[in-house]
Amino acid sequence: MDGEALWSIEFDCPIPSRISPYADSVQNWLPGWLRRSGLPLDDHAAARLHRHGFARYAGRLYPTASHTDLRTLTALFTWFFLLDDACDGTAGPDPDYVRGLRDGILRILRNGPRSRHPGFTGPLRRQLTDAWRVPSRRLSPAARDRFVDAVAHHLDGVLIEADNKAVGRQPTVPEYVELRRATSAAYVSYTLVEFATGRPLPDAVYHHPAVREYATTGNDLLSWFNDVLSLARDTATAGGHNLVLAVARAEGLPERAAVQAVVRRWQRTMDGFAALRAAVPSFGPGIDEALGDYLDGVAYSVRGTIDWSLESSRYRQSGGRTVSVPPAAPPELR
Repeated sequence: MDGEALWSIEFDCPIPSRISPYADSVQNWLPGWLRRSGLPLDDHAAARLHRHGFARYAGRLYPTASHTDLRTLTALFTWFFLLDDACDGTAGPDPDYVRGLRDGILRILRNGPRSRHPGFTGPLRRQLTDAWRVPSRRLSPAARDRFVDAVAHHLDGVLIEADNKAVGRQPTVPEYVELRRATSAAYVSYTLVEFATGRPLPDAVYHHPAVREYATTGNDLLSWFNDVLSLARDTATAGGHNLVLAVARAEGLPERAAVQAVVRRWQRTMDGFAALRAAVPSFGPGIDEALGDYLDGVAYSVRGTIDWSLESSRYRQSGGRTVSVPPAAPPELR
């Protein structure tokens, strides 16, 4: 902290907010699912889970999903947050433990729920096998592969961060930006748009350079916003893995100036986001409908992360900063 008085940070996000009408109902369902997986959940832990509002996050990212599908998506997202707590909840995670989790998770995703690994057991394993059961059957083979590849990319990033923390290595700004694209798990969330909408997107379109640039930019926007919001926590536990901290080191800035530099970087990127979407070409009837769903999903991930992060107790702001995002006008995303 730089010791200055209370100050405000404002982000201007023109993406309209959306949320599923089933979000609160699914949030009430979630504790029972977790208990059935064997996770100890007393009244205090259940109340904390409710304040985190993971179903509201899933409901913001997939606002058109059915009630049943939102349960599945919420289960997957909750599993990812619990995995994040296991890997990144302290300043000194054990890289060997993280490596065991990674290897066990990928073994299940690639070889099926009967696959076993000593590094991945207990409630986390049961939650994954249950939550992945329906998507693994319903997704197209291409989308299943994309999901597994995105999870592998995410876990590789988590392991790199754990290795960095173990030896006290702090990444440069370019290194951190690339690493953050993995640790955010945004690419994982993108692969589930097909599950939520039922419209498969061909691999050639998913990997088209203009589509990838839009998706990567969306990842940066949600990640950098989260870095500003979670700065107080990350200062204690992230070992320098936060864009504000990386910019402060690189430019020799105090905290407040580094935050302002990151907010300016975020705003410039957001100001060009709509143009990136407009640059995505048409692929013809049928495909364009699925592509529109996917591009909407990327935009929902940005605005949904912003709105949920501000309402969830998981990233409650502290330490002299308040963050605000004015409501966006309600035009359609496309």
